[in-house]
Amino acid sequence: MKLKIVVLAKQVPDTRNVGKDAMTAEGTVNRAALPAIFNPEDLNALEQALRIKDQNPGSTVTMLTMGPPRAGEIIRQGLYRGADDGFLLTDRKSAGADTLATSYFLAKAIEKIDKELGHVDIVLGGRQAIDGDTAQVGPQVAQKLGLNQVTYAEEVQKIEDGKATIQRHIDGGVETVVAPLPVVITVNGSAAPARPCNAKNVMKYKYATCPMERTGEEPWKDLYETRPYLTLGQWSIADCGADYDQCGLAGSPTKVSSVKSIVFQAKESKSLTGSDADVEGLISELLEKNIIG
Repeated sequence: MKLKIVVLAKQVPDTRNVGKDAMTAEGTVNRAALPAIFNPEDLNALEQALRIKDQNPGSTVTMLTMGPPRAGEIIRQGLYRGADDGFLLTDRKSAGADTLATSYFLAKAIEKIDKELGHVDIVLGGRQAIDGDTAQVGPQVAQKLGLNQVTYAEEVQKIEDGKATIQRHIDGGVETVVAPLPVVITVNGSAAPARPCNAKNVMKYKYATCPMERTGEEPWKDLYETRPYLTLGQWSIADCGADYDQCGLAGSPTKVSSVKSIVFQAKESKSLTGSDADVEGLISELLEKNIIG
């Protein structure tokens, strides 16, 4: 059974290195001030996509990511591991998008893939991104496309008779569900880790770039004429037929007020009784010091 699989992946700031410059004046993440990495749970989703491809000869995996030109690295990392192609959604007016605007742009791009490149059977993505931790984008994409969805997946066990059998981890245990295709699946970090990059694929795609990544001064620029696969897909809001008012800051009702890095230090100990007064006093102190809340 040949399947068209789309993997939603995001380049995220490494939130282990949050500093005083982590936020812009507009209340958005200052991505230039933080190292950029492949969102961890999206790597788990990529591995599930590649396993489905291995089990179903003739299937293809398309990477789909949204961000500035440098996010093209996410597509290359997918190609190194066995993905077939990828598209970068990049547009100045998409900057500052919250989950609502992000899922809208992604959904419009998936519609474009479905219409122009072949019917999309499965959309996979990580449960959540480490820069937001909302776990909302995958379900919102499913809702906008009117597709079935399965969350908290740990393994896509098989695709058979137009249905996906999926093991998912839930509070209190594990359950197995069967969902008709097409389906959106979000994958937990407890799923199988991504396979390592394939050396042959690295050599094949190491110069692959999106047009906006190029300076025109690359020593290998002549290769782009003879090797079309080195030109990665790149789409704007207009390319996807999306509404500008629903993208970027214009389409984002959610605003982040601040980001803080809180360091816990054990400087003293305090003994409390179980009285209401002691408990209320402790909670008030923790709130005042921004340790909780």
